[in-house]
Formats: sequence, structure tokens, C-alpha cells
Amino acid sequence: MPRSLSRLLICTSVAVCAIGLGVAAPSGAPFLAGIHKHTLLTSSIPANGDENPYALIVAPASSGTIKRGDVLLDNFNNQKNLQGTGTTIMQYDPATRTTRLFANVPANLAACPGGVGLTTAMTMLKSGFVIVGSMPSTDGTTKTLGQGCLIVLDSSGKVVKTITGPQIDGPWGNMAVIDHGDAATLFISNIGFGIEAPGQPAQHAATILRLGLTIPAGQPPAVQSSTVIGSGFGAAADANAFAVGPTGLALAKDGTLYVSDGVGNRIVAIKDAVTRTTSAGTGTVVTSGGMLKRPLAMVMTPTGDLLVTNALNGQVVEIDPQSGTQRGAQWIDADEAQSPPGNGDLFGIVMTPGGAGFYYVQDDTNTLMQAQR
Repeated sequence: MPRSLSRLLICTSVAVCAIGLGVAAPSGAPFLAGIHKHTLLTSSIPANGDENPYALIVAPASSGTIKRGDVLLDNFNNQKNLQGTGTTIMQYDPATRTTRLFANVPANLAACPGGVGLTTAMTMLKSGFVIVGSMPSTDGTTKTLGQGCLIVLDSSGKVVKTITGPQIDGPWGNMAVIDHGDAATLFISNIGFGIEAPGQPAQHAATILRLGLTIPAGQPPAVQSSTVIGSGFGAAADANAFAVGPTGLALAKDGTLYVSDGVGNRIVAIKDAVTRTTSAGTGTVVTSGGMLKRPLAMVMTPTGDLLVTNALNGQVVEIDPQSGTQRGAQWIDADEAQSPPGNGDLFGIVMTPGGAGFYYVQDDTNTLMQAQR
């Protein structure tokens, strides 16, 4: 794919996109149609050489060393490029355009079963605490996969506690969050259950877990409730991607949780995700195939569309979750060193403050990027 095509929409007409998918076209221009500028902001590599940026979050509040609007991103690999061994979280300040190390979690953190390999499951609460998932390995493969945990850090980057339990195994996908300050609800995918070595069949045991937290003033969050609201998702070890499973989580205003199912190559919906007391299984299919090429991280735009990064090419796909229409796709990484271009390069995605653009990471160059109008 020539670089000159790297920013073009795959579908230039909403009607053409919709007709090709056999569904009605939604009203209004696609969000991606207004995105024209892509800017390299900073490197994700700290002094210890960690690489492979995964999670992306925008700070909702100022606390400790973090300012509201700062971008936090973590690394999944160490300096030897071994997956499941990254321990660092970087902090980028858009106002000053400076980057610093926010946290370096001990690799052998005893309270986290199997050690530390920071995933895309990360959030920051209004109270200032940062919560990040660990799906660790000691050799960069799932042969030495540990159960992992959720690691809680204060707003200065110090580990203050871990969250473990039988329902937490390989916390993986980007979190959806409801945060009331003194209480919060987290939605997390767990894909470690039963995963074996690469080449083995997918295990349909991955879950979507809802955690209810209380956050006493000045104290770390405590788990008050734990409910599996989705189950039976496919997950498998992968020689190139370490593991494949449900990754993107996006919560709509009506309480529907949208999930990107990588093994099924689809987006599904879990109704009543905030209040349900039982599992919805794998939910209801919103859309599958088409422009989706193993969907990964996912975020909801201010207009209610979903933006989903692909694992098997360098595109982000826009979806109307109400109709299932795949409204278009844009190349945001067209690195020809991979085939197809950008294959394996994308992961985290998050909206910029105000919702006019989005941040994303490019794993091939270990960089934080900004897409804007």
C-alpha cells in the first residue's frame, strides 16, 4: 500500500458502504471522514527499553504527578521484545509536549500471580488511582503464562495494592468505566482461562467481568462486587500476537456494552451490562467480517459510533452500533514492512478531550499518535 494512500477512507460514500453491507445507511457524515491530520507526538520507550505500547487513557482529573488531559500509555514488552514482560507506564503532557516515566512496576511483583506484563486493561479514576491489568509471561510466550492481576497505583506511580481472584485471569481488554468519585464500576475482559501454546484450538472460556468498587477518601479502591456478565468468548495463544481474545470494550449511554471479539472477527453487544446479574453469554452480534480484520481496541465517538482498530492491517473501522453498518475505514498505519501494511501495528485507541479526534499507538515505531481534523 503506497504511503500516499495511507490516510484515505476505504469507503468514500456512506451509501456505497451501506449498500455493500446490505443495510441502511445512517444519517450524518462518518466521523472518520473528517479526520485528515495524523501527528507523531512522542516515543513510548522509557530508559529501560520497554516497548510495544498497548493501553491508552486520558487522565480525567489532576492528581499527584498527573494533570487532567495527560495521556498514559503502557508497554507490554521488555527491551528484549519479549511479550508479557513490559512493566512501564509512560505519561505524555499535551500542553508542554513532554514525556516522562510515570511508573515502573516491579517485574516480580509477588502479589501478582506470575509476575508483570502490562496489558491494554488500564484506567485512571477521578480519585487519582490508576488501575492496570497484568497478563504475564517469563519467556515472552503463553507457555509460561501467569494468571495475572489488576495492579492499583497511586497518582505518583507507586503500587499500593493488587486485585486478584478466581474470576481474574489474564485481564486483557481496554476497560469501560463508570466513575462517580467515591464509587466506580469497571468492565474488564479476562482471556487467560485455559489458554495453551500457540497452534492449539481456541478456548471458549474468556469472560467479561464487571467489578463494583468503593473508593474511601484517600484510600485505594476496594472491590465490593464481582459479576461475570459475558462468557464463552474465544481466546487463543498466538505466536505473533501473544494472545487473541475479546479486547475492545465500549459502554453506551443506554447501558449496552459493546465488545470486540477477535476470534469471532465481530462486534457484539451485551444488553443491560450495568445492572444484569447473570451472564449474557457472547451477547448479540452487531456486525462481523467485512472491514473487520481481527478487531482490537475500541472507543465510542461523541456521536455514538464505534471506532475499532484492526490487528491484521493498519486500519481503524467505524461502525454504527444501532444498525451494524460498517461506515468506513481509514489507514492509520500503512507500514509496508508488514503484510498487509500495518499488520500487527495497532492496539490502543482513545478519544481526545472534546471528542474531535483520537489518540492511538503504532507498535512498529513505538510511538503515540494523534488523529485530528
